[in-house]
Amino acid sequence: MNGTLYVVSAPSGAGKTSLLKALTGSDPLIGVAVSHTTRAPRPGEQDGVHYHFVDDAAFDAMIAEGVFLEHAEVHGNRYGTSQMAVTAVLETGRDLVLEIDWQGARQVRAAMFQATSIFILPPSQTELEARLRARAQDSDEVIAHRVAAALEEMEHHAEYDFLVINERFDEALADLAAIFRAGRLSAASQAERHRELLEQLLATH
Repeated sequence: MNGTLYVVSAPSGAGKTSLLKALTGSDPLIGVAVSHTTRAPRPGEQDGVHYHFVDDAAFDAMIAEGVFLEHAEVHGNRYGTSQMAVTAVLETGRDLVLEIDWQGARQVRAAMFQATSIFILPPSQTELEARLRARAQDSDEVIAHRVAAALEEMEHHAEYDFLVINERFDEALADLAAIFRAGRLSAASQAERHRELLEQLLATH
Protein backbone atom coordinates (compact mmCIF):
# COMPACT_ATOMS: atom_id res chain seq x y z
CA MET A 1 0.00 0.00 0.00
CA ASN A 2 1.11 3.57 -0.61
CA GLY A 3 1.76 6.03 2.19
CA THR A 4 -0.07 9.32 2.73
CA LEU A 5 1.28 12.68 1.59
CA TYR A 6 1.30 15.41 4.25
CA VAL A 7 1.89 19.07 3.45
CA VAL A 8 3.13 21.16 6.39
CA SER A 9 3.37 24.95 6.24
CA ALA A 10 4.13 27.67 8.78
CA PRO A 11 5.48 31.20 8.97
CA SER A 12 9.17 31.62 9.65
CA GLY A 13 9.72 31.41 13.42
CA ALA A 14 6.77 29.13 14.18
CA GLY A 15 9.07 26.18 14.89
CA LYS A 16 8.04 24.00 11.96
CA THR A 17 11.50 22.66 11.14
CA SER A 18 12.29 21.68 14.74
CA LEU A 19 8.91 19.99 15.15
CA LEU A 20 9.23 18.00 11.94
CA LYS A 21 12.79 16.98 12.75
CA ALA A 22 11.61 15.59 16.10
CA LEU A 23 8.59 13.90 14.51
CA THR A 24 10.44 12.20 11.66
CA GLY A 25 13.28 11.21 13.99
CA SER A 26 10.89 9.32 16.26
CA ASP A 27 8.63 7.74 13.60
CA PRO A 28 10.28 5.43 11.03
CA LEU A 29 7.05 5.34 9.01
CA ILE A 30 7.52 8.98 7.96
CA GLY A 31 9.82 9.84 5.08
CA VAL A 32 11.05 13.22 3.85
CA ALA A 33 11.59 14.23 0.22
CA VAL A 34 14.71 16.33 -0.38
CA SER A 35 13.68 19.50 -2.22
CA HIS A 36 15.64 21.65 -4.67
CA THR A 37 16.54 25.26 -3.92
CA THR A 38 18.47 28.10 -5.50
CA ARG A 39 19.57 29.58 -2.17
CA ALA A 40 23.09 29.10 -0.85
CA PRO A 41 23.71 26.36 1.74
CA ARG A 42 23.65 27.50 5.36
CA PRO A 43 26.39 26.40 7.78
CA GLY A 44 26.15 22.64 8.35
CA GLU A 45 23.82 21.96 5.42
CA GLN A 46 24.82 19.25 2.96
CA ASP A 47 23.83 18.98 -0.69
CA GLY A 48 21.50 16.03 -1.24
CA VAL A 49 20.75 15.74 2.50
CA HIS A 50 19.07 19.00 3.48
CA TYR A 51 18.41 20.26 -0.07
CA HIS A 52 19.58 19.77 -3.62
CA PHE A 53 21.32 23.11 -4.19
CA VAL A 54 21.05 24.28 -7.82
CA ASP A 55 21.42 27.53 -9.74
CA ASP A 56 18.60 29.42 -11.47
CA ALA A 57 19.40 27.97 -14.89
CA ALA A 58 19.10 24.40 -13.60
CA PHE A 59 15.90 25.28 -11.75
CA ASP A 60 14.38 26.80 -14.90
CA ALA A 61 15.30 23.68 -16.86
CA MET A 62 13.56 21.46 -14.31
CA ILE A 63 10.41 23.59 -14.54
CA ALA A 64 10.46 23.33 -18.33
CA GLU A 65 10.82 19.55 -18.12
CA GLY A 66 7.86 19.26 -15.72
CA VAL A 67 10.00 17.76 -12.96
CA PHE A 68 8.37 19.59 -10.05
CA LEU A 69 5.18 18.62 -8.25
CA GLU A 70 5.34 22.11 -6.77
CA HIS A 71 7.68 25.09 -6.81
CA ALA A 72 7.59 28.62 -5.43
CA GLU A 73 9.70 31.66 -4.60
CA VAL A 74 10.10 32.39 -0.89
CA HIS A 75 12.16 35.28 0.56
CA GLY A 76 13.84 35.79 -2.82
CA ASN A 77 14.88 32.15 -3.22
CA ARG A 78 13.23 29.38 -5.23
CA TYR A 79 12.20 25.99 -3.89
CA GLY A 80 10.75 22.94 -5.62
CA THR A 81 9.85 19.31 -4.90
CA SER A 82 10.16 16.75 -7.67
CA GLN A 83 7.31 14.36 -8.43
CA MET A 84 9.81 11.49 -8.60
CA ALA A 85 11.06 12.12 -5.07
CA VAL A 86 7.50 12.11 -3.72
CA THR A 87 6.47 8.94 -5.54
CA ALA A 88 9.63 7.09 -4.48
CA VAL A 89 8.82 7.53 -0.79
CA LEU A 90 5.07 6.92 -0.98
CA GLU A 91 5.53 3.66 -2.90
CA THR A 92 7.53 2.25 0.02
CA GLY A 93 4.36 2.50 2.14
CA ARG A 94 5.75 5.28 4.31
CA ASP A 95 4.00 8.58 4.85
CA LEU A 96 5.74 11.62 3.39
CA VAL A 97 6.11 15.15 4.73
CA LEU A 98 6.53 18.13 2.42
CA GLU A 99 7.70 21.22 4.31
CA ILE A 100 6.52 23.94 1.93
CA ASP A 101 4.81 27.33 1.93
CA TRP A 102 1.17 28.07 1.10
CA GLN A 103 1.92 28.58 -2.61
CA GLY A 104 3.41 25.11 -2.93
CA ALA A 105 0.64 23.64 -0.78
CA ARG A 106 -1.97 24.94 -3.23
CA GLN A 107 -0.14 23.30 -6.12
CA VAL A 108 0.10 19.97 -4.30
CA ARG A 109 -3.59 19.99 -3.37
CA ALA A 110 -4.49 20.68 -7.01
CA ALA A 111 -2.30 17.80 -8.25
CA MET A 112 -2.93 15.33 -5.40
CA PHE A 113 -6.33 16.00 -3.85
CA GLN A 114 -5.84 13.24 -1.27
CA ALA A 115 -2.94 15.05 0.41
CA THR A 116 -3.45 16.06 4.06
CA SER A 117 -2.40 19.61 4.96
CA ILE A 118 -1.24 20.97 8.33
CA PHE A 119 -0.53 24.59 9.29
CA ILE A 120 1.62 25.43 12.32
CA LEU A 121 1.02 28.74 14.10
CA PRO A 122 2.98 30.58 16.82
CA PRO A 123 1.14 31.50 20.04
CA SER A 124 1.42 35.25 19.33
CA GLN A 125 3.06 37.82 17.06
CA THR A 126 5.29 38.88 19.96
CA GLU A 127 6.57 35.34 20.43
CA LEU A 128 7.07 34.94 16.69
CA GLU A 129 9.32 38.02 16.53
CA ALA A 130 11.18 36.92 19.69
CA ARG A 131 11.98 33.56 18.11
CA LEU A 132 13.25 35.24 14.95
CA ARG A 133 15.50 37.53 17.00
CA ALA A 134 16.74 34.61 19.13
CA ARG A 135 18.38 33.12 16.04
CA ALA A 136 20.81 36.07 16.04
CA GLN A 137 21.34 35.55 12.31
CA ASP A 138 19.51 38.48 10.74
CA SER A 139 19.50 42.28 10.86
CA ASP A 140 16.53 44.28 12.13
CA GLU A 141 15.58 45.03 8.52
CA VAL A 142 15.55 41.33 7.59
CA ILE A 143 13.58 40.44 10.73
CA ALA A 144 10.97 43.12 9.93
CA HIS A 145 10.65 41.67 6.44
CA ARG A 146 10.24 38.14 7.82
CA VAL A 147 7.57 39.28 10.28
CA ALA A 148 5.62 40.95 7.46
CA ALA A 149 5.97 37.81 5.32
CA ALA A 150 4.83 35.69 8.28
CA LEU A 151 1.63 37.72 8.64
CA GLU A 152 0.90 37.20 4.94
CA GLU A 153 1.60 33.47 5.26
CA MET A 154 -0.72 33.12 8.27
CA GLU A 155 -3.60 34.63 6.31
CA HIS A 156 -3.80 31.30 4.43
CA HIS A 157 -4.26 29.08 7.50
CA ALA A 158 -7.93 28.39 6.69
CA GLU A 159 -6.91 26.54 3.52
CA TYR A 160 -5.46 23.68 5.59
CA ASP A 161 -7.03 20.56 7.10
CA PHE A 162 -5.38 20.87 10.55
CA LEU A 163 -3.99 23.70 12.70
CA VAL A 164 -1.31 23.16 15.34
CA ILE A 165 -0.39 25.95 17.79
CA ASN A 166 3.25 25.71 18.80
CA GLU A 167 3.18 27.34 22.23
CA ARG A 168 4.73 24.42 24.12
CA PHE A 169 6.99 22.28 21.96
CA ASP A 170 6.10 18.91 23.51
CA GLU A 171 2.38 19.53 23.20
CA ALA A 172 2.68 20.69 19.59
CA LEU A 173 4.78 17.62 18.77
CA ALA A 174 2.14 15.36 20.34
CA ASP A 175 -0.56 17.09 18.30
CA LEU A 176 1.39 16.51 15.09
CA ALA A 177 1.97 12.85 15.94
CA ALA A 178 -1.75 12.43 16.65
CA ILE A 179 -2.64 13.68 13.17
CA PHE A 180 -0.35 11.12 11.54
CA ARG A 181 -1.61 8.31 13.76
CA ALA A 182 -5.23 9.19 13.04
CA GLY A 183 -4.49 9.15 9.32
CA ARG A 184 -3.21 5.59 9.56
CA LEU A 185 -6.37 4.59 11.43
CA SER A 186 -8.77 5.89 8.77
CA ALA A 187 -11.22 3.32 7.42
CA ALA A 188 -9.61 3.36 3.97
CA SER A 189 -6.08 2.90 5.31
CA GLN A 190 -7.07 0.18 7.75
CA ALA A 191 -9.09 -1.66 5.10
CA GLU A 192 -6.07 -1.79 2.82
CA ARG A 193 -3.62 -2.64 5.57
CA HIS A 194 -5.78 -5.39 7.09
CA ARG A 195 -7.44 -6.77 3.97
CA GLU A 196 -6.83 -10.41 4.91
CA LEU A 197 -8.16 -9.91 8.43
CA LEU A 198 -11.34 -8.30 7.14
CA GLU A 199 -11.86 -11.10 4.65
CA GLN A 200 -11.54 -13.62 7.46
CA LEU A 201 -13.87 -11.68 9.76
CA LEU A 202 -16.54 -11.36 7.08
CA ALA A 203 -16.25 -14.88 5.71
CA THR A 204 -19.42 -16.95 5.88
CA HIS A 205 -19.25 -20.36 7.52
